[in-house]
Amino acid sequence: MNALVYYLTLPILFVVSRLPFPLFYLLSDFICFLLYRVFGYRKSVVRSNLKLAFPKLQEAEYRLIEKKFYRHLCDLFLEIIKSMGMSKDQMLKRFKVKNIEVLTQFEKENRSAFLLCGHYASWEWMMSLGYHMKHLGYGIYRPIKNPYFDNLIKKIRSRHDAYMIPQKTASDIIRRKEQKNERAVYGFASDQAPRPTAKSYWRPFMGIKVPVYTGAERLARELNIPLVFGKIKRLKRGYYELEFKLISDQPKTTAVNEITDIYTEWLEEQIKEDPTQYFWTHKRFKHVKL
Repeated sequence: MNALVYYLTLPILFVVSRLPFPLFYLLSDFICFLLYRVFGYRKSVVRSNLKLAFPKLQEAEYRLIEKKFYRHLCDLFLEIIKSMGMSKDQMLKRFKVKNIEVLTQFEKENRSAFLLCGHYASWEWMMSLGYHMKHLGYGIYRPIKNPYFDNLIKKIRSRHDAYMIPQKTASDIIRRKEQKNERAVYGFASDQAPRPTAKSYWRPFMGIKVPVYTGAERLARELNIPLVFGKIKRLKRGYYELEFKLISDQPKTTAVNEITDIYTEWLEEQIKEDPTQYFWTHKRFKHVKL
């Protein structure tokens, strides 16, 4: 069944990836109309998240954020498909990178780096960072259940010089690479909602106390791998800009949870600047401590 679904879908994905950008975004608008107006895809989740994160907004303000968010959501997922057919020049034109030296400075020191970002704007097109640096770039991800689509995603990303490491084995793989002196840049989207345990770190996120992901910090402190925050901003439809901010170049010297706190605060600032670009369909507040 997995193979059947894949081979029936693949020709459609190929056609979409080759559409001229004006037609491509018309298609995105149509899908947005279906998801938002007709099917109301995860609308209750989006509204619940927005009310928790921004409790003082008026009803009209929630609706405006929702509309813009769903348009962005459809653009985002279609842009993943579009990257199948994008050339290097097209990607470099549409995904600009500022102050790359904040990240690449560690190449001269023969050190790896962790790049932390949120599910904000076009985190998917950040895979094109391989065009800007000597280190190989790896994204930490959750494999898709359908192995055919999982392989397709890995092929799409490797087309633009990015490679994938499954989340469950990431720590062991990174440790082995460090032992072999194989330096790289590892990307973490660190705003997931981890399942609470007795050792969970709870802290406010958008004013709500939730368990937060600390895996990147713990591994960085163990291996003394520098951490950089990637702030992605949409310039206009289909165009993005990435700016880097150094979190720590000596994580072993930081206090426990200091790195996670800095990352979370910077991500909050980014979301507050433009909440329409955050991934609100994700149940970020499913574990809450009142």
